[in-house]
Amino acid sequence: MYIIDAHCHYGPGDGFSGPWDARADLHKYESRAGEAGIDQTVIFPAFHSNYAKANAYVAQKVRTNPRKWKGFAFVHAQRDAGRIALMIQKAVVEYGFCGIKVHRHDASISREICQVAQAYGLPILYDVMGKVNSVELLAREYPKVNFIIPHLGSFADDWNAQISFIPILARHSNIFTDTSGVRRFDLLEMALKEAGAHKILFGSDGPWLHPGLELEKVYALPLRNEELALVLSKNFLRLTKQVKKEPGSSAYYRL
Repeated sequence: MYIIDAHCHYGPGDGFSGPWDARADLHKYESRAGEAGIDQTVIFPAFHSNYAKANAYVAQKVRTNPRKWKGFAFVHAQRDAGRIALMIQKAVVEYGFCGIKVHRHDASISREICQVAQAYGLPILYDVMGKVNSVELLAREYPKVNFIIPHLGSFADDWNAQISFIPILARHSNIFTDTSGVRRFDLLEMALKEAGAHKILFGSDGPWLHPGLELEKVYALPLRNEELALVLSKNFLRLTKQVKKEPGSSAYYRL
């Protein structure tokens, strides 16, 4: 069965507060992913003060083996404001990237980002850091954009946030999640039961989390073979198959 890890960081950051903004080295990740049977990995930068530079670094890795690596462009809603369209155009046309990564640690997502994503048919992987009420608004304001909310809404193991996110996940057809970093297995089971396998993607949050260990959580879920295939790869492939090399609308320029 084909396996895609839909959540992994790569490359140097330029901070020094922790691994998340210092360096994401794939040396151990590659051997661990190979042992786990992972066929393809989605990579995007660690936290960085210049995401245009960091995305270009990721693109170099993707070029080495496009069948093994897929790229998402990381953008900062405030610092990159006004040039999101140009950054994403470069990422899609030149780098062959197939999604956008946004993190609330940098800044909350903007209309500019959502409109560019809609124009290019790109999913957005948006870490809301527990602020799950914002997902309801995103789903309604941009029904044509697919949002992947990792960690069931909270990498920090915020039970209240995660339990609140699951009904939102079930309610909106354009909201998805990934399995990365979810500690409470019962919540993954609840998400599966209430929202369905078609709303969940396998992700590891590598290289800092072990991809083999994260994959075992998926195998432990009560999934039929066809559901397992959805979680391991088919959901991701479905969300990225509509990527356009040319924007479908000029509306994203009007903020």
